[in-house]
Formats: sequence, structure tokens, C-alpha cells
Amino acid sequence: MNIMNEGEVIMAGISNRYEFVLFYDVENGNPNGDPDAGNMPRIDPETGYGIVTDVCLKRKIRNYVEMVKGDAPGYRIYIKEGIPLNQNHAEAYLALQLNPGDKNVKIDDIQRARAWICANFFDVRTFGAVMTTGDNCGQVRGPVQINFSRSIDPIVQQEVTITRQTVTRIEEAEKERTMGRKHIVPYGLYRAEGYISARLANDPSKGTGFSEEDLQLFWDALINMFEHDRSAARGKMATRKLFVFKHDSELGNAPAHVLFDLITANKKNNSIVPRSFNDYQILVDETKVPEGITLIKML
Repeated sequence: MNIMNEGEVIMAGISNRYEFVLFYDVENGNPNGDPDAGNMPRIDPETGYGIVTDVCLKRKIRNYVEMVKGDAPGYRIYIKEGIPLNQNHAEAYLALQLNPGDKNVKIDDIQRARAWICANFFDVRTFGAVMTTGDNCGQVRGPVQINFSRSIDPIVQQEVTITRQTVTRIEEAEKERTMGRKHIVPYGLYRAEGYISARLANDPSKGTGFSEEDLQLFWDALINMFEHDRSAARGKMATRKLFVFKHDSELGNAPAHVLFDLITANKKNNSIVPRSFNDYQILVDETKVPEGITLIKML
């Protein structure tokens, strides 16, 4: 990693395409509440399978990277609580000696601002961003993309009534307690699938500079993100398995869906209701891994 003037960080890209399959579970918690449904756990209404959005997992990854790296050069977080996005854009303009508020900025200068943002913010370099508001810093298509997670089996959206030994409003002071509700999933094993494009990391004009160092940090985040995201609302969550398919080339050696189909999760006993990870078995058909692909079991 080379640190340039004005806080700019230039990194070498990655040489290989990757796909990955992540298994994680929740016990007596709400992995991703739906604000349009009273914050109940997200669910596919037609099948009853649980859903966790990509945005939810990206937030946990961002939080982990920020905890590990802080504001170290090249590892700041762009989408961060309390920091307006346009403030980051203005910072980029000032660092490059451009005029914030200039509506006639040249395309070359927008590209310079885009490169500065990529060099300084890990999450933009990883996931991409649209940075056209305020001072225009262009758009970034991130090399790392994650699908919605889906539970292996249908989940139960359980509503638990709780009591609190105090009240909120002064006029309710004579009440002994107030009532509330908590939404949980008794148990659910979720599967997420993702993609990492070397070409989007390395492209001379559109690449982000996502590096091997960034990649290792990303794997660490997937494995450890729940360990530092504890709360009563989320119950007990843990990353259980992480499988990585590494291609021998930038463009890849096999379709992603073919690789994903090699990994399945099934209940050990169909007559019981799953209540722990031990109720499942994860199967990998290693005999059908295509030529040019390396399967890495990271967890």
C-alpha cells in the first residue's frame, strides 16, 4: 500500500474472481427487522422463508472494518452515522484543490474526485456508491456484491410481550409498569451468496483499487462481524460456515450458479423443528468443482 499526497492511497488490485457462500444463524433474535411491518423479522410472504437484506450485512461489515481500522488512511467509512455524504464530497474537492459548489466541474476532475474517494474509503472501494449529490464525485460500481440472505427453512415470526418496571411519560407515573413487544426468530439458519469481480477492481478507468489486503479484511469481517454486533434485539447470531470459490483468472472459469449449487444445507432429521446449527448438515460436492476453480473452506 502506497500513501500519496493529500491522503490518497493507491493499492494494487486483485488477480482472481471469487464467489462465496456464507452460512450464519440466529437464536431468539431478530436478524433484520422490517420497518414496514412493525419491525418484525423479514419474511417471504409466499413461502415463509426468512430474509436478510444485503444492506444489513454491509452495515455489519462496515462497523467491523471501522472498529479494526478506525480512521487509518485508506480505511475510512463513507456511509457512516452522523456524517453527511456531501461532506465527504466537499472534502475530496478540497483535497484536490477543486472548488466545492462548482457546478461546471470538468469530467476529468470528477474522475479525480472519484479516485480520491475510492482511495480513502474502504466501503466505496468495496461495495461502490453513487456520489453525484452536492459536489459531484461520480459513481462507483463496487467489485463486491452480496445477495439477499434466505433461511434454509421457513421461520416463525414470534411476538413476545415484555414488561418494563418504569413508565415513559410523567402523567403515567402512578402506573406500576408498562408493556411492550419484542419480535424474534426462535431459530433460523441463513444462507448468503456473494461475488467479487477482479475486473471491477482493476479496470483502468472504472476500477476501485480493491486489493488483496482489502480482500483479507473482507473475509475477516464476514467471519467476525456478529461477534462485535451484539444486542438484546438480535439474540445470538454467529457465522457458521464460509466457503470461497477462487477462479484462476480475472474473468472466471465457471458460472457462479454452478458453483453455488455444489453447496447444500439440509436438516439431519426432517421430523424435528430445527433449534440449533447441529440440527443441520452442510454438504459440499467437491467432486464436481470445475477445472480452474479452487474451493477454500475458510470456516
